Amino acid sequence: MNPSGSYLKKHTEALVKAVGIEAACEVTGKSKATLGRYYSDNDEHLDRFMPVDAVAALEAAAGFPHVTQALAELTGAQLEFDERRPNDTRSGGVNADVIALSQRFAMLMAEYQQSIADGKITVNEAKRLLKETSALQQVLVDMKLHLEDESV
Repeated sequence: MNPSGSYLKKHTEALVKAVGIEAACEVTGKSKATLGRYYSDNDEHLDRFMPVDAVAALEAAAGFPHVTQALAELTGAQLEFDERRPNDTRSGGVNADVIALSQRFAMLMAEYQQSIADGKITVNEAKRLLKETSALQQVLVDMKLHLEDESV
């Protein structure tokens, strides 16, 4: 199998396991055996890959685009995944923003404490800190927008 096929199969397996095999069967309408074939590296299944509609349904259920991320990486593209689900409507205005801000800050500090525990911050730890910092920044932007709306 070519390296990209193997890479996609590994991410397909991660996606199915993130959702859970039973739930993945329900979401996709596929059997356990069929789902297993999509990520199997056995010779008879090398050319079998999960259909795009099944990938989309599972990624929605998983809350993370495992296979889409792998496809992007294989083509040299980058995805920015916004875990906040900005298509969801959020109410509460500034009060909700203050709560979200304190929660995000707590997450950033927890990540920092974990990262610095051994006295140095690795590249992966720095990436996680950057992710949390960006999420905190987005909450501040939302808060700024709500404050501007209320001041008009």
